[in-house]
Amino acid sequence: MNNQAITAPLLEDLRLFCVVARKNSFAESAKELGASPAYVSKRIALLETALGVRLFHRTTRRVVMTEDGGNVHDWARRILDDVDQMMETVSSPKQVPRGLLKISTSFALGRKYVSPLLSAFARLHPALRIQLELFDRQVDMINEGFDLDIRVGPVHEPHLFAKRIISSQRVLCASPDYLTRHGAPEILSDLTRHQCLVIRERNQSFGIWRMMGPKGAETVKVAGGLASNHGEIIHQWAIDGHGIILRSIWDVASSLEDGSLARVLPDYSQEADLCAVYPLQLKNSAKVRECVRFLQKHLDVYAR
Repeated sequence: MNNQAITAPLLEDLRLFCVVARKNSFAESAKELGASPAYVSKRIALLETALGVRLFHRTTRRVVMTEDGGNVHDWARRILDDVDQMMETVSSPKQVPRGLLKISTSFALGRKYVSPLLSAFARLHPALRIQLELFDRQVDMINEGFDLDIRVGPVHEPHLFAKRIISSQRVLCASPDYLTRHGAPEILSDLTRHQCLVIRERNQSFGIWRMMGPKGAETVKVAGGLASNHGEIIHQWAIDGHGIILRSIWDVASSLEDGSLARVLPDYSQEADLCAVYPLQLKNSAKVRECVRFLQKHLDVYAR
């Protein structure tokens, strides 16, 4: 592109550019932004003209950042983070949360508990726009553009901050029908001879169950005829009598209460605290702070 006198780009165009960089598509970016693909294409073209560089290689199906686009993206994220942090810093602590709050969590937790609570939270903060996305994988918060991730288990990423919402644990369960047909395991190593319903979910190692019991930390390798990456599917298969599961107590509490599942090896459990996770630069964000406080207050009932 021709070198021109550089005019300052609009902040909203930089935000739009960051969405396109993440989605690699004008059409998908337009869906997220609630705009038309033509509008997104026009704003990117204006940003390219303002900066005097080409930001994307365009094809019929997707767009790919150029080398200049990658450099602009790094700067844009820093600029936008600084602007957001400035607004949070100078705002009154009592100012109502506003803007977009993007939240991710797992399917079971999101559907059963987080989404109803966010509905109530949204009514308290009408100036806040909330976007909730559910995954049975761990998200890349920075590159996927999330402000808050509600997850089970420890946080290892150095650029993320974690605040515990509730203390919880995973427990072993099976249906009474399964236990009648196959017997109940008496020691942890007995699980190797049972059908175990294995899940590839977020922070859990596939087929390796690390438990705390009377002898301290123990590990057992399990397997079975059915496996999935979706926690609710595994839960239902256990109710159907297909094997033993390891699930968070909040997830199986109702099934234990109604008798469709029963605890197995009740002296064993796995630590599974529920945490609110967010990028370090959002540590003082009003919208994140208020949402985490609300979840801490209302999710505590599910720790049991």
